[in-house]
Amino acid sequence: MNDFSDIDNLSKQVEQLMLEQQQLLSIVSHDLRSPLNRVFALIQLMQMNSSNLTVEQKNYLEKIHLVIADGLAMMRNMVDYRNLEYRGIDLHPEKFNAVTLVESCVKNFSAIAEKKNIRLTVSCEPDLTMFTDKQCMARVIDNLLANAVKFSPAGTTVSVRAGCTHAHLKIDIRDEAPGFRAEEVSRIFQKFQKLSARPTAGESSTGLGLFVAQAMAEKIGGEITCSTKAGVGSVFSAELPKTIG
Repeated sequence: MNDFSDIDNLSKQVEQLMLEQQQLLSIVSHDLRSPLNRVFALIQLMQMNSSNLTVEQKNYLEKIHLVIADGLAMMRNMVDYRNLEYRGIDLHPEKFNAVTLVESCVKNFSAIAEKKNIRLTVSCEPDLTMFTDKQCMARVIDNLLANAVKFSPAGTTVSVRAGCTHAHLKIDIRDEAPGFRAEEVSRIFQKFQKLSARPTAGESSTGLGLFVAQAMAEKIGGEITCSTKAGVGSVFSAELPKTIG
């Protein structure tokens, strides 16, 4: 009888720990995001009106901009992780032009890439019409771009190319980062992985970005593959169905 009682107590403790973990993730991912968003907005305003600032002050603003943007991206991944692992994600397919979405995602990273002296290019075939969940697709592109820019050294290029196969949209994101070792390739898309490559401007690395990208791609019936060579760079290729549901 005591054995069953002990098992029941352990089960309740595990449930309580899981609940506390979810609550902690909620606090970190939501409650802390609000003040960071306000700081981020203030930094952008200061950069728009920076004519009276010294070069040193402008450099500090740029560094703060990178730190805040990095923190917000980390929290967004934590929100996605919580939803994927605990709450689930409802899909809302809609018709849209993938060219506009891809170019918008690239534009969102242009300021960070410029601050890191990384050249960011994009090339899309015309008329890439999709009927899928736009937000999931955007999260796939955002996380692949974030990964490429985060690990690329100054003076390199990150290129984005989008085109269609028979029934899929294919997006290739090529970087000139250090790449991955052969023994690391099988773990690239696993959560909380710490691999040999290190961010090039002191950014955080939770090991969630590529996990979230792959999980979001799979949610809409696609997948991401990686071709990499240590010391040369990587190409992440996302193949996403043009139509779902």
